[in-house]
Amino acid sequence: MTPPPKRSRPQGGSRGGDPRRYGARNTERRQGPRPPELGGDQVEGRRAVLALLTSGTRPVQRVAMAAELESSPQLDEIEAICRKKRVPLDVIPRARLERLATTESHQGVVAKARELRPVLLDDLLAAPGTPFLLLCDGLTDPHNLGSLLRSADGAGVTGVVLPRHRSVRITPTVAKVAAGAIEHLTFATVPGIPTALDQLAKAGVEVIGLAGEASKDLYDIDVSSRPVAIVVGSEERGLAALSRKRCTELASIPQLGKVESLNASVAGAVALFEVARQRRR
Repeated sequence: MTPPPKRSRPQGGSRGGDPRRYGARNTERRQGPRPPELGGDQVEGRRAVLALLTSGTRPVQRVAMAAELESSPQLDEIEAICRKKRVPLDVIPRARLERLATTESHQGVVAKARELRPVLLDDLLAAPGTPFLLLCDGLTDPHNLGSLLRSADGAGVTGVVLPRHRSVRITPTVAKVAAGAIEHLTFATVPGIPTALDQLAKAGVEVIGLAGEASKDLYDIDVSSRPVAIVVGSEERGLAALSRKRCTELASIPQLGKVESLNASVAGAVALFEVARQRRR
């Protein structure tokens, strides 16, 4: 059986590629320049890069692809879109692409784009429809944030709120795990989550903080029609003390097993899809 052809130089692409065009290298593996306010400028992985190219939500500066890759529908589509949109495509040796990438599972594709631009919290509240927000109170694991953002998009979240400090940014790992969800979500960054919770409460938003020890059952709270915000705490400590005080409700997710609590991204996903379920009803 004849093996699939290797990736060749596409028409209109360029061979080589300057690593400097893709920003600081390996920023997640070692200390580098101070990260931007939100991030998202480097996207890695086939699905994430394809979503970046097809969404049209922000300019794409360049795409790099490993020359040794075997042909696949996703790679062919990436090449076709780059040609159509005249996005420079660099087909380079895999060893060179490894130096550009910051994740271990980049799948041979790296893109450089304009950073994600956050909006104001007021903008999320003023958007059409009933607000359905996700607030991340001190998440530091990029895999958790990426997974949570993917769930947020699937559940129909209208806005994501991230603190500017002591929280993971939209790194290449977050973008890869989110599998393109960052292109379809609207983000707001705030100086602190507790102050944002005050603002939401004054705007009439039902703020539900997830806490494993809470006596109230998440499934007993009616969020079918009113504005709602789900607050997910950090992986180790959960919700910060000030955030707890400013939530309208603290709720737990009923469990039948022996493990004390769910992973932050899993708990957040359960809560987000419970809101989505009630709204469909």
